[in-house]
Amino acid sequence: MQNEKERSFTITDNLGNVVEYDILFTFDSDETNKSYIVFTDNNKDSDGNIITYAATYEKDGNKLELNDIKTEKEWVLIENLLSQIEDKIAE
Repeated sequence: MQNEKERSFTITDNLGNVVEYDILFTFDSDETNKSYIVFTDNNKDSDGNIITYAATYEKDGNKLELNDIKTEKEWVLIENLLSQIEDKIAE
């Protein structure tokens, strides 16, 4: 995985394919005491919307370790933040 400051990173998936992702934003939550990353591979869904992904992450030097989001509470937190961002963009 590349340095977060580059705003993109690559992952080799389970099939051996190398996929590049762009980092949309990161944030820390005082509520969960975790750091989150929202990213995309710039593919679109059937409605033409860019598909986004989210994960928790831990930074160790220049390496990022991504982890699955495990609770509904965390998903609600991320969805609320994405909604706020979409609202600001629409203004």
